[in-house]
Amino acid sequence: MTLKSQIKSLIQEAELYLSQGLYKESCQKYKDALELILVTEKIKNRDTFITTLSSKIANINKIANQIDKGPSSPELSNRAQDLIKKLFSFSENENSDLADLEGAIALAKFGQFDRALTELNKLLAVSSIRIASAKNIIRCHIAKTSIEDAVVQYNKWHSDDLFSLKQLKTVANYLTNILKHNNLDIILPEPTQIIQQKDPLENQEISKREETSDEEDILDITAIGITFADGPEKGKKIEFDVNFQSGNMLSLMISSKDKSLTDGFKTGIELKNIDFFSPIAIFQGSGVIAEKTVIKTGPKQGDTCIDIRITSS
Repeated sequence: MTLKSQIKSLIQEAELYLSQGLYKESCQKYKDALELILVTEKIKNRDTFITTLSSKIANINKIANQIDKGPSSPELSNRAQDLIKKLFSFSENENSDLADLEGAIALAKFGQFDRALTELNKLLAVSSIRIASAKNIIRCHIAKTSIEDAVVQYNKWHSDDLFSLKQLKTVANYLTNILKHNNLDIILPEPTQIIQQKDPLENQEISKREETSDEEDILDITAIGITFADGPEKGKKIEFDVNFQSGNMLSLMISSKDKSLTDGFKTGIELKNIDFFSPIAIFQGSGVIAEKTVIKTGPKQGDTCIDIRITSS
């Protein structure tokens, strides 16, 4: 990445943090950009950049000191949402479909559920990530409104011909496990052979493609149990639902009412002896807190999103 690109990226991140009301984070990104400019003599309009960024930093500090709580905003601008997709996906994935999936999950983590659902529904057209997209659509409905809405969504899929039998069974098993975990006595309609009317040779070809394309090698984690080593909850084991998952990255949404819990999570801290709950087993492993983000807009405003990267299982 060129110096110009680095500076541009830092300023974009600073603007996004500012739009979220994350003044400390925004200020730090502006400072990082300013530092790069200060140590570089050969940059066009250098003095203007220095003056502008210094002014922005001063203004943000002033706002942060004066405002206790900013006004709420139901949704971010389209530009801010686009930046979230670009800057807050879990990795710079060369596969554009996977990058789009991670971008959609990032939108959901920032409380932008409507936009996330729009993006995820588009990705259902891609067979190789259809299951992952469907699972995260279910997670979005649960995070936005309720598990019942997720059931309604599954019933719609059951009545159309988008999913193959194998794919629909995978999604049904995933949602059934969530229902059981939440002690809900809801029975989903059994997946049926939707593609049976097609040519048998075509069916065989679809099955072969699914064997190599579906991402079922990734184990679904529906909940985790964490024993805190320090902080207000030291020594306690607390169970958390997993709200979103992309590969080995798990995201938890913690209510603003549970401040003692959020205080126990610090970026970079390793969590040992985590209990992982999956549809097929319960096992132990460890993870690292990759990110901690306070949601500033949308229905989850004030809640905190904790990203945990699984390091061993």
